[in-house]
Amino acid sequence: MEEYIDNIDLQKISTQTLAFIGDAVYNVYIRTYLASISNEQTGKLHVKSIKYVSAKAQSKTIDLILDILNQDEILVYKRGRNTNVPTVSKNVDVVDYKKATGFEALLGYLYIKKDINRLEVIIKESIKRLNEVL
Repeated sequence: MEEYIDNIDLQKISTQTLAFIGDAVYNVYIRTYLASISNEQTGKLHVKSIKYVSAKAQSKTIDLILDILNQDEILVYKRGRNTNVPTVSKNVDVVDYKKATGFEALLGYLYIKKDINRLEVIIKESIKRLNEVL
């Protein structure tokens, strides 16, 4: 996997591609988290995962963790949030969708940057803070 990551130029990659990667990374972490706290059927785990990975949940999450982000991370988030999105799902409003895209772009950025420690800090704090309001 590292050789693929090494082929990605963080200066040239689009924010939509960062969000694409960040979405997958976040899904893996959330699914792993849920599996670690419950040995339920996968269908039930999937329903629970939506409380974390939906655009609405990610929009809420970024609001909850903005205070722990550094300046570079905030810039990446804002760049992702402000990117032009060609389509928006019919069950989410544009503001939530854009904020979720920014959150995913941030996670993708940290993953491609190979800053896994920081990625995990942000995801763990995201889970913790979102659990407090669910």
